[in-house]
Amino acid sequence: MKLLKKACFAIVFTGVMATTLQCASSKEVAANFEDPTSFKVNPVYFQEWYAGIKVGGTGINLFIPIAKESQDITIDSVYFRNLKGKLVKKEGKYIAILKNKSLLYTFTKADKPADYPFTLGDNECAISYIENGQTKYMKISNINELAGTYYEKGPPSIYTNSSTTILAASDEDEDGK
Repeated sequence: MKLLKKACFAIVFTGVMATTLQCASSKEVAANFEDPTSFKVNPVYFQEWYAGIKVGGTGINLFIPIAKESQDITIDSVYFRNLKGKLVKKEGKYIAILKNKSLLYTFTKADKPADYPFTLGDNECAISYIENGQTKYMKISNINELAGTYYEKGPPSIYTNSSTTILAASDEDEDGK
């Protein structure tokens, strides 16, 4: 009789745990990726960077060129390597600067925050956009990596004038030697 009670308890406990865990995983938005979307994206690429000042830290510049953009949508933000950033349209593409919380010189992947809605691979990102008043998500895979860059005077800004932005520094002297 005791064995029967233990078996019933184990079955009920397993059922409750399965239901609870299933509800907890439904918070992830990944099941709601739109395919196809009302806009087309060219190959996406990113570039890791680090700042030359002590508190500059490291981060990622993410570039999302849109080939065909619909008037009905507003492209909002991006999720990449456990970081989230606002997308800003500049020079025909959307750009996000994702800064690591750590001020140390490190290119390790950021820890996933508790409220981060996706589980993505290292070469995948999710774009958030608004279409007809409803927030939707698009997943992009196979993101290309460019060579890293160094910002001598601190972290980059999306809002700086591109003609004065230095993307890389040279080791040459001023006289070209």
